[in-house]
Amino acid sequence: MNTETTKQAQFEALQRKLVPLWHSIRAMGEDEQTIVVVPSLTVDREFHGAEQQAYEERFLFLLLLLRQPRARLIYVTSLAIAPTIVDYYLGLLPGVIASHARRRLFLIAPLDASSRPLSKKLLDRPRLLAKIRNLILDPERAHLVPFNTTSYERDLALALGIPMYGCDPKHFPLGTKTGCRRIFAELNVNHPLGVENLRSEEDLASAIATIRDKKPAIEQVIVKLNEGVSGLGNAIVDLGGTAPLLEKVRAMKFDDPTQTHDHYIRKLGEVGGVVEERITGDEFRSPSAQLRITPLGDVERLSTHDQILGGPSGQLYLGCRFPADPAYAATIMADATRVGRRLAEEGVLGRFALDFVAVRSKGGAWETYAIEINLRKGGTTHPFLTLQFLTDGTYDPDAGEFRTPTGAPKCFVASDDVASESYRALTHDDLFDIAMRHRFHFDPSRHTGVVFHMMSALGDLGRFGLTAVADTPSGADALYRRTIAALDADAR
Repeated sequence: MNTETTKQAQFEALQRKLVPLWHSIRAMGEDEQTIVVVPSLTVDREFHGAEQQAYEERFLFLLLLLRQPRARLIYVTSLAIAPTIVDYYLGLLPGVIASHARRRLFLIAPLDASSRPLSKKLLDRPRLLAKIRNLILDPERAHLVPFNTTSYERDLALALGIPMYGCDPKHFPLGTKTGCRRIFAELNVNHPLGVENLRSEEDLASAIATIRDKKPAIEQVIVKLNEGVSGLGNAIVDLGGTAPLLEKVRAMKFDDPTQTHDHYIRKLGEVGGVVEERITGDEFRSPSAQLRITPLGDVERLSTHDQILGGPSGQLYLGCRFPADPAYAATIMADATRVGRRLAEEGVLGRFALDFVAVRSKGGAWETYAIEINLRKGGTTHPFLTLQFLTDGTYDPDAGEFRTPTGAPKCFVASDDVASESYRALTHDDLFDIAMRHRFHFDPSRHTGVVFHMMSALGDLGRFGLTAVADTPSGADALYRRTIAALDADAR
């Protein structure tokens, strides 16, 4: 038996421990529990310095789990987290003595600013792994929480001797662009016309010809790398004019400003990709549905969002609005649930999301198209769980509404990309000061206000994230705009 086969067998045995642990993971009040959070960015993109640290801190909302009095949380980042940022999150804990929570929080950092994934940094440091193992009081009552799951995260779970609440990396092909399209076709879920499993310029040109034969009036197609994230693996091919298709492929435009044609085609050859018609309409939106598959195999419907997109062709993820428009929220959740049941049959575990596009002509009904399965946490995970942890509310997937235990509705607007060159003059302490002076800091009595995240990128990049919570969609939009206006004025 080779090493890889041995590792996989050991990992699958470890994962079976999640079944008896699951009730404790959900209750988290009566039983002692240790959560090891390693938000490693093990994706097809390099992150550097402050940006990497900010993304690793994006999941600091998980500190809110410390409201459970017997929870212990080990949070790992590449660099040390500023103490006042930690204090900020602990200060949000409702009904908890901050010093009591702080004693149950353990911050670990290899102090490594390189662009390597955080999981790899830990695997390269046996002494640091031993320190984390020593902080886990009972491995039978502990689990690992990653951002996404690759062989690095699998090996990290094995090194720590605890199961991982996330998808087994062996299921990775199901979440690629090619794998998504095959599942949509199998389940007859509406999705864009396209061709998958492409590896070269010639493959792309041939696939586009096939698409145009079926839909001659098509004006643009989207090329997607199998492993692209946040729209950075996408490119637009314009089909206007009389140039040969191969020339049009060579003139494709990228949303990633650092991308080059030669590098993109090399990457296509390595990981494969798809080409799809570009869906258009008088109105265009990009909703998503979030679900999870429990260790018991149950598919739970969690939330829907409308994504906020930007970039040259409007494909880069910038933020989201919650909940999604009720005009199509139930439709996308129904499709996502069918996909979720299919994934559960394959043995997929943990949170995942389905991205859609929704279009309509003037006066017409919304049409929805499934475009992507993300077998990991994403940009909508942290704002939604922040809201859930702060309010103890729940999302009703049939009504498309989120309500607190008192029945009050809640909505939010969130972004990871609140950015301005002038913000480089601010520190995270300045953010806290501005929030208090302008009275938009989150108010636990009214369950409204603003929660900041990704603050470590302020000085280097002039960028951070925020979630603006209010009672109505218009109220959340207004609070978001008011916050940006106050920050802009203060930064000037």
